[in-house]
Amino acid sequence: MTTADNGFADLGLRPDILNALTTLGYEEPTPIQSEAIPPLLAGNDLLGQAATGTGKTAAFALPLLERIADRIGKGEKPLALVLAPTRELAVQVSEAVHRYGRHLGTRVLPIYGGQPIGRQLRELSRGVDVVVATPGRAIDHLQRGTLQLGDLQVVVLDEADEMLDMGFAEDIDAILNETPAQRQTVLFSATMPPRIDRMAKSHLREPVLIQIEREKTEPGEAPRVRQTAYLVRREHKPAALGRVLDVESPTAAVVFCRTRDEVDQLTETLNGRGYRAESLHGGISQEQRDRVMARLRGGTADLLVATDVAARGLDIEQLTHVVNYNVPSAPEAYTHRIGRVGRAGREGVAITLVEPRENSMLKTIERVTKTKIPVEKVPTVADLRARQLELTRSSLHESLLEDDLSRFRVVVETLADEFDVMDIALAAVKLAHEASGAAADEEEIPEVRPREDRPRRDGVAGPRRERRGPSEGMTRLFLGAGRSSGIRPQDIVGAITGETGLKGRDIGAIEIADRFSLVEVPGPAANDVIEQLRDATIKGKRVTIRRERQPR
Repeated sequence: MTTADNGFADLGLRPDILNALTTLGYEEPTPIQSEAIPPLLAGNDLLGQAATGTGKTAAFALPLLERIADRIGKGEKPLALVLAPTRELAVQVSEAVHRYGRHLGTRVLPIYGGQPIGRQLRELSRGVDVVVATPGRAIDHLQRGTLQLGDLQVVVLDEADEMLDMGFAEDIDAILNETPAQRQTVLFSATMPPRIDRMAKSHLREPVLIQIEREKTEPGEAPRVRQTAYLVRREHKPAALGRVLDVESPTAAVVFCRTRDEVDQLTETLNGRGYRAESLHGGISQEQRDRVMARLRGGTADLLVATDVAARGLDIEQLTHVVNYNVPSAPEAYTHRIGRVGRAGREGVAITLVEPRENSMLKTIERVTKTKIPVEKVPTVADLRARQLELTRSSLHESLLEDDLSRFRVVVETLADEFDVMDIALAAVKLAHEASGAAADEEEIPEVRPREDRPRRDGVAGPRRERRGPSEGMTRLFLGAGRSSGIRPQDIVGAITGETGLKGRDIGAIEIADRFSLVEVPGPAANDVIEQLRDATIKGKRVTIRRERQPR
């Protein structure tokens, strides 16, 4: 087989890998591939920032295969290890490495929780070249002695910020401590918070730094991901979400919620509105999760309501919309969420429902991401009806262009003897519109002004604090430090997960004011969190911690 003349040939890859890319239809490397592959082929460690969907899997997988090619199939111990935060991402990476390395005879094995461990044990005993693992299952095999890392030449940390958010920092340290000191280490992350920098300094040797920004649109072009926010009170959010989805008409959408209870309740509400919605959260078994994903990818479900942790690593080809049912507690979380649409040239929509108290967090996200997120009014009943009529018009237009309508001519000709043709058309449109399932939504959702636009009690415009109670099953704790001390949501999450048995997914809403912060933790764990954090430090300082005092 001859290698096609393409941009990959200029990167220094061996002919059999180039042949594999030609077979797969790859023509030109993406920016992250062009930047990352040469230094990795030269043997450098690498710290890369790139959003999901930019081609980073090939950016590390191709030089990984090049590095181990001469030893593939000759030993039992793995030559390369890729750590990924979720089962879905581990499977995707494993499949990609298999495709790229098929011509080399590469033996690739994904290992993750939720899969029977017997098969993993058998394959590891037979010998593998590349292991793609979630940190928890990798630790399990290390403790069993079934994963031997002494021959590793390459270690890749994929979506490292996600793994840290999920509380895998100690697991990653433990795994890397079992690998040879002279290994090549590659770290990819969508965001670059300070803890990623600390991890890089601990485990990478003089890494090449590559940062690939999201592709900018030309002036006058529509952005690849259209970002919109709607200001709405908490009690009207289910109705507002339904209204927005009715107007947007997504092919498939993921709706992000904070807690499992919120996921289940919202899924039930959406199904009641006629949507085909599925739940995805940590309380769902791996078998149920696989069924949910199969229904979404197969088109028998069009909405996935999920928590952040449960949705990590998902790559759904037909996904058109991402909805933040609550404003994310950190800009990094927002970046990850909206990165699930607008991939590989596809257009996408990111929608955020903002309660008045969350408006300041939205401003923080805008500042950090350097993106203006327009706040629009929730569509009115009139807006919804106009949109539904537009969808009916589009369906009729498509039918007129593409369908054979000759067999219906006799109906029109017969009715034309008695009625005007325009009246016949109006009746046909009415029937088509009603048959489309257009919602008869008559409830207007009250408009909410931004908090800074509301008059204060003294008659002067300004902010007014509105505080609600904690989510069901959660207790809100008061921390005596806030923005003026440099406290960020990830600092609070890191302190709690580092000192207690809680994971990042267990922690609820976080509010950070100038001189204090509030954080929701599971009610039964509240006393333990208070006790453990009394002697701990956040940002190098001891911080007062207690239950929030409820106003009288």
